[in-house]
Amino acid sequence: MNRRKFIQNTSIASMGLASMPYSNLYANQDPTRKFKIALNPGIIGVKANFAQTLDYAIQYGYEAISPFTQEVMENYSDGQLNELLAKMESHNITYDSNNIPVEFRQDNIRFNDDFKKLRKFCETMEKQGATRINTWIISSHAELTYNENMKQHSYRLGGCAKVMKDHGIMLGLEYLGTRPLVVAARYPFISSMKEGKELIGEIGQSNVGFVLDSFHWYCANESIDDIRTLKPEDIIVVDINDARSGFTRETQVDGKRELPMATGVIPIKEFMQGILDIGYDGPLRTEPFNQALNDLGNEEALKVNMEAIRKTLGTVGL
Repeated sequence: MNRRKFIQNTSIASMGLASMPYSNLYANQDPTRKFKIALNPGIIGVKANFAQTLDYAIQYGYEAISPFTQEVMENYSDGQLNELLAKMESHNITYDSNNIPVEFRQDNIRFNDDFKKLRKFCETMEKQGATRINTWIISSHAELTYNENMKQHSYRLGGCAKVMKDHGIMLGLEYLGTRPLVVAARYPFISSMKEGKELIGEIGQSNVGFVLDSFHWYCANESIDDIRTLKPEDIIVVDINDARSGFTRETQVDGKRELPMATGVIPIKEFMQGILDIGYDGPLRTEPFNQALNDLGNEEALKVNMEAIRKTLGTVGL
C-alpha cells in the first residue's frame, strides 16, 4: 500500500547548485546542530545500492545513509558488510531509517506472515549497527471506526516494537496531516501529532516515536509549540519538504510536494527552530515526491537536494 505512487511533475527551478565542494560542506559542523543530514536515494530519484549510496554520501557531504537491510540479508557476506562498516566509520557516516518490512494495514494472514520474518530483519539491522525503522499511518479507514483502528494499530505495531526493542531498534510513526486523506474513507483516523501521541501511548513501548514531516506538520495546522512538547527521543526521523503554491492548507495532497525552500509555503524556519530547540539528534532528510527531481541524473539530483538542505539550515543560522 504505497501512498507515494501517484507523484506528478512539480518544479525545482528555484533550486540553485552550490559552488563549494559538497564533500567539505559539513567539515566544521555547527555544534548547535546535533542531527545528521541523511541520504535516502530512492526518495529523490537516485538509483543506487548500499555501497553506491555510501560513495555518494562521501562525495556530496551527506552524514547518514539508508541501511539497505534487505539487500544486506540477500547479498552480503560478513566480510563484505564489515568492509562497508569500516568505510562508514572512517568517514563518520551513520544510518538513516529503514521502512518497516511488515504490512500491518491489511488482513491478519498478511500481517502474521510478515511478522514472522521481522526478527531476522532486526537481527541483520543489529549486525549493521542500524537502529531506526519508520512507517506511516493511513488517515482513514473504510470499515474500522477510530477506536477499532486504534486497537488494531496498537496491537500490531506494539508487537513489532517489542521485537525491535530486543535488537536496539526504534520505531517511528508518521501521521499524515492532509485533509483529503482524512475524508478519503468512511471513518477518519490519526492525522495530527496529538492523535499520534495517543497511538504511541496505546502501544506502550519506550522505543516508539514520530517520523516528523514538515509537510504534514504544516497540513495539520501545527506550530513550533507543538514541536516543543516533544523530547529528542520522541522523534525517530525528520523529513523536510515544502508544499505547492496555489493551494490552501486544506487542499494540499500527499504525494505532491516540493523540496524545502522551493515555494516558501511551509514556515520551515519555525519548523527547524523547533527541532533545534529540543535538541533533536537523529537523521534529517528530504522527502519531496517530486517528479522533476526524479527525472534528473543521479549526480545532479544529489546536488540539488543538498542545496535545498543547505538553504533550509541557513534559515536558522546553520
